[in-house]
Amino acid sequence: MSKEIKKVVLAYSGGLDSSVIVRWLIETYGCEVITLTGDVGQKQELDGLKEKAVATGAVKAYVEDLQEEFVRDFVFPALRANAIYEGRYLLGTSLARPIVAKRQIEIAHQEGADAVCHGATGKGNDQVRFEMTYMALDPAITIISAWKDENWSFNSRVSMLKYAEKHNIPIKMSKNEGPYSEDRNLLHISHEGGILEDLWEEPPEDMFVMSVSPENAPDRATYVEVSFEQGNPVAMNGEAMDPAQLLDHMNTLAGENGVGRVDMVENRFVGMKSRGIYETPGGTALWAAHRAMETITMDREAMLIRDSIMPKYAQIIYNGFWYSPEREMIQTMIDEAQRDVTGTVRLKLYKGNCNPVGVKSPSSLYSEKLATFEEDDVYDQKDATGFIRLNALRLKMQALLKK
Repeated sequence: MSKEIKKVVLAYSGGLDSSVIVRWLIETYGCEVITLTGDVGQKQELDGLKEKAVATGAVKAYVEDLQEEFVRDFVFPALRANAIYEGRYLLGTSLARPIVAKRQIEIAHQEGADAVCHGATGKGNDQVRFEMTYMALDPAITIISAWKDENWSFNSRVSMLKYAEKHNIPIKMSKNEGPYSEDRNLLHISHEGGILEDLWEEPPEDMFVMSVSPENAPDRATYVEVSFEQGNPVAMNGEAMDPAQLLDHMNTLAGENGVGRVDMVENRFVGMKSRGIYETPGGTALWAAHRAMETITMDREAMLIRDSIMPKYAQIIYNGFWYSPEREMIQTMIDEAQRDVTGTVRLKLYKGNCNPVGVKSPSSLYSEKLATFEEDDVYDQKDATGFIRLNALRLKMQALLKK
C-alpha cells in the first residue's frame, strides 16, 4: 500500500485475530491504532477489553453498546420485510456487520483517522459486508483488510499464537484450534467449520447455545402474545418493551422451547457453498408472529408484490449492500405497506414448533360476516358466477384455438 497511514480504526473483538492485528498494524504501517468493540448482543465479557487493547498497543479503545440501534434500525427493518435468505436464514450476521462498520467510519471522522481495518478472511461474506459499508459511507477512506494484505504473513492460528506470545499479547485460548467458528449477536448465533464441514455429520447437541433440543424442551406449551405497531414488535404479553429488550426476552422463551434451529448449506456471495448451523429462537418467533399479523392487515396484492421482491431484498442484505440505493428504495416500499400492520398475535411455542394460534387488529381486513360458511345476508353467492366466467374467458379462448 503506497499511501501513508497515520491512524486506523480497527473492528476489535479482543480475540486472537483482532489482538494480533493491533500489533501487526503498528509494526507494518507505523500508525496509531484505535479499536472499536461494538456490543450487538454477543453476550461475551466486555470488561477489560479497553485495557487489553491499550496494553496491546492501541492509543484509544472504544467499547460501545449498539444493541438498541442494532435491533431498531437493522433487525426490525428486515423483520418488516419478512426477509429470509434462501428460504431459511434470517440474516443474523449479515445485519450485524453494517452497524459496526458504520460506527468505525463515524469514529474515523471523529478521531481524524485516515483508514479502517477489519479481520474478516478473504473466503467469507463478512469482508464484503465491512468493505461495502466503508465505501458507501466514505469513498475516500483507506481500507486495510488484514488477511488480504500483502504484508500479512500468518497462515494459521498457531502462527498467530506464536506472534502473540512473542509480543506478550494476552490471549485466553489454547494452541488447539476450536471445534467451530461461531458468531453471536442479539438475533442469532452461527456455527461453522470443524466437523460441520462434513455434510453427513449431524451437529452435536453440546454445540448449541441459545436453544435446547426439541426433544428436551418442556412437555407443556408456552403461550406468548406479541403486539405490533406498523410492523414493529412493541410489547410482549401486554408489557411494552424496547426493541433490544423484547428480542432478548423472546430469545429466552423461544430458546427454552427448542425453537429456531436451522441446518443449511447456503450460497456465499463469493461463490462457494457453505454449511451453517443457526440458532435464531427469538427471530423465528417474531418472524412467525409478524407474518400472522400481516394476514389480516395487508391487502392481498400488496402482500403478493412485497413477497415477490423479498428474496431479492434478503439477497441484497446478505451480499453486503445494506447502504445501497436499491435496499433503501425497497425498504421505503415495504414500510409503506406496513402502515396498518398493527395488532396482537398469540403464539404457541412447543418442542421446536412456533405456531400462531390467535390474531386480532384494529385494522383487520377480515370480516367474519363475509367469511362465514353459515347463513349470511352480506354476500350474494350468485355474484361469483359472473366473476368466474370473466376470469375463465382467456382459458376458454385458448381451448377453442386448440380444437
